[in-house]
Amino acid sequence: MLNKTFDPKAAEPRLYAEWENAGTFQPKDAPNAETFSIVIPPPNVTGSLHIGHALNNTLQDVLIRYQRMLGKSVLWQPGTDHAGIATQMVVERQLAAEGNISRRDMGRDAFIERVWEWKEESGGTIMNQLRRLGASCDWSRERFTMDEGLSKAVLKVFVALYEEGLIYRDKRLVNWDPHFQTAISDLEVENKEVDGHFWRFRYPLADGSTYQFPIAFDEDGKPTEWETRDYVVVATTRPETVLGDTGVAVHPDDERYAGLVGKTLRLPIADVEIPIVADEHADPEQGSGAVKITPAHDFNDFMVGERQGLPMVNLFDREARLIREITDEKVDGLDRIPEEWRGLDRFEARKELVERMEALGLLDGVEDRKVQQPFGDRSGVVVEPFLTDQWFVKADVLAKDAIAAVEGGRTKFHPKNWENTYFNWMRNIQPWCISRQLWWGHRIPAWYDEDGNVYVAESEAEAISKAGGKTLTQDEDVLDTWFSSALWPFSTLGWPDETKELERFYPTSVLVTAFDIIFFWVARMMMQGLHFRHEIPFHDVYIHALVRDEHGAKMSKSKGNVIDPLELIDEFGADAVRFTLAALAAQGRDIRMSKERVEGYRNFGTKLWNAARFCLMNDCLPQQDFDPKAVKQTVNQWLLGEAEAASAAVAKGLETYKFNEAAGAAYRFVWNVFCDWHLEFAKPLLSGDDEAAKAETRATTAYVLEVALKLLHPFMPFVTEELWAKTAGDSGRDGLLIVADWPKLDGLANETAQAEMNWLVSLITEIRKLRSEMNIPPNAKPDALAVSGDADLAARLQRHSALICRLARLESIAPAAATPDGSAQIVVDEVTYALPLEGVIDFDAERARLEKEIEKVAGEILRLEKKLGNEKFVANAPEAVVAGERAKLVEYTAQKDALREARARLG
Repeated sequence: MLNKTFDPKAAEPRLYAEWENAGTFQPKDAPNAETFSIVIPPPNVTGSLHIGHALNNTLQDVLIRYQRMLGKSVLWQPGTDHAGIATQMVVERQLAAEGNISRRDMGRDAFIERVWEWKEESGGTIMNQLRRLGASCDWSRERFTMDEGLSKAVLKVFVALYEEGLIYRDKRLVNWDPHFQTAISDLEVENKEVDGHFWRFRYPLADGSTYQFPIAFDEDGKPTEWETRDYVVVATTRPETVLGDTGVAVHPDDERYAGLVGKTLRLPIADVEIPIVADEHADPEQGSGAVKITPAHDFNDFMVGERQGLPMVNLFDREARLIREITDEKVDGLDRIPEEWRGLDRFEARKELVERMEALGLLDGVEDRKVQQPFGDRSGVVVEPFLTDQWFVKADVLAKDAIAAVEGGRTKFHPKNWENTYFNWMRNIQPWCISRQLWWGHRIPAWYDEDGNVYVAESEAEAISKAGGKTLTQDEDVLDTWFSSALWPFSTLGWPDETKELERFYPTSVLVTAFDIIFFWVARMMMQGLHFRHEIPFHDVYIHALVRDEHGAKMSKSKGNVIDPLELIDEFGADAVRFTLAALAAQGRDIRMSKERVEGYRNFGTKLWNAARFCLMNDCLPQQDFDPKAVKQTVNQWLLGEAEAASAAVAKGLETYKFNEAAGAAYRFVWNVFCDWHLEFAKPLLSGDDEAAKAETRATTAYVLEVALKLLHPFMPFVTEELWAKTAGDSGRDGLLIVADWPKLDGLANETAQAEMNWLVSLITEIRKLRSEMNIPPNAKPDALAVSGDADLAARLQRHSALICRLARLESIAPAAATPDGSAQIVVDEVTYALPLEGVIDFDAERARLEKEIEKVAGEILRLEKKLGNEKFVANAPEAVVAGERAKLVEYTAQKDALREARARLG
């Protein structure tokens, strides 16, 4: 006998260990079996499970468990990313907390050794947390982006791309984190709106000439007044970059400046001449229409500088201070910087420059403005566009095949609209900066001799050989972590060795990931997979949405609305968390997560548990010789048809990555069909005297419970596995549910049985609804009349009258020729059913009650309509509050309609 309740805390670790010890997570060793594979998006080795991880890995595990039950040889490849900057930061903070020396004092080799120690002791916490979620990865194959095999792949790829001319070293602008003193990727930059200023400065014409600048316009926008100027006004949010200006751009069609193009301006303070150039980057509608161009300190300006041939003048050092000495004669602006400013922090330099411009009479004005400012997501400091020597990949060359693969449908995005994002990024791709000024990571396999000549090789010995035995020094930089993770789908399978896993499981079947790394990871895997394996890395890419709070707001620690999946698992169990995430995972729609939803799906698990207890108490045990096509009882035929439809719906949802539809189909079948209706319909048969009907109903119920457990297993693996073992009886059922066969139901639908039982469900449902609306007391058992002379209906009513009366709380139900006075009526399948209520309810009192309720609800509707019609409220109230009020309006409107319908029934 089952315990009264399922205890997730006790059962989950026991069941997980049972699966793992039985080897169920490893691919089936059947060479001819169809394969299915997924590579896990490798979480940072420093990470811990957050709600986004929980969603991503739940959806992967749902697919993995489903495909495993289909009998395929399934591989879910797990592993972690070395997460260069994040890991280095963790260990540096640990050293500081211990009062130890900094990494620079410690030296590179000693520091790297310390990071490996941390990784072995504390890294990979998230992998154990994924086990708590129920993730059925093949842990025997767990990989790490810096383990020996993957490092071998990284070296081979770097050298090959270099020798093909696709990797090169160049001086370009990068996102520079002054705290960590390294280049960082766009994904590691967090743009925030902050309070800032817009300074306007006057740059004098170098030759002292003047021009007429329009200052007033008529209704058609034509100038009516001009003023004489011997300067051009430019604006900036970053005055500290002024001394790095090497040009001012105006639009080629801007008539105000047509006579100035080609002339030069005297750059204040720096006292150098810079040209006025015509470039479409300048927007005539913005500000003065003239734009200062600082190619070494702004990404857009860098491109203008390249187009216009403007010099690249760098003002800052690695810590974002004004330079104090010449470090690179080609780019340094030391001579432009007043001696007393050299070494100043950039923000102190900003203050000094504004004060000097004002003293020179060249400050044209300043406005308070909200500005977008880039911050390093790890360091929290403002990121600086920085001109520096870095290693780059010619991504535009690699992108061509990756674009064609999606255009040709070899790789498909789900939802399809994400293809547009992919194409937009890929068709406008820039050189990929792959070097980082860190110590933790794959060190760039490039060595230099004393003359600066570079030798790229897979080992130092090979580089020395290429250099003819010269003494060499290795490049200090490491590779961007995305470089190694771009190889993940094939490096984890053993490449560059030609392994049997690589042959069987590459290309992988599907990638499940979030939209924010389509470019950073998905696109790069596409490029590298096609280049080195000449095949796509995955057939499908499923892009899931964000998990937000119950009001639709993005989760953040500052808002205090972060939902911790581990706390939810502790409170409600992993099954409830998983089912909630899957049930809410509609394509293209963000997930609104709340504790109440998880609690609701925990209750669903309890409902399933109680249904299984009912089955066991009534000896509903699986029969080895049960033939579902031979059942005779209408209720059993109906149940099997419903099971077949549910199985098809769940499978279709999973095959098309519509997780919410698959979960919804399983939920409706188990809760509504099996628990709410079938078990009630089965009770008279199970307690009746017809032994054949009783035996058939027991066997059918047990059979369909098995189907239900299988349909739910991908979503709720723990409770279903426990019930699978507890409900086996003496059937000889062997093995674990995780490796059981997916239901293959066909030919079970019986149209006659479906029609009859669906009519019965509808009739009981409508009578219950009527009782609620008419406020019929629970203990009252009115008669019910079917106003029809149809003989078939009369026979149906006679067959099911006991069920209808018990479940709808009626005294009797029978055909009748007419509707009696004082009756409430409903229509089911075009037949009118009447409940005579004279003496059951007080008609006058009920009319008064309903009218009072209608009036009350109408008042609420009027209040909400007035509130939502107030533009100030809608504009200023929090989005969640406005959404909540709109939801109330919909709810009250539905209530009003129902109350009016009930009132109309009373005449």
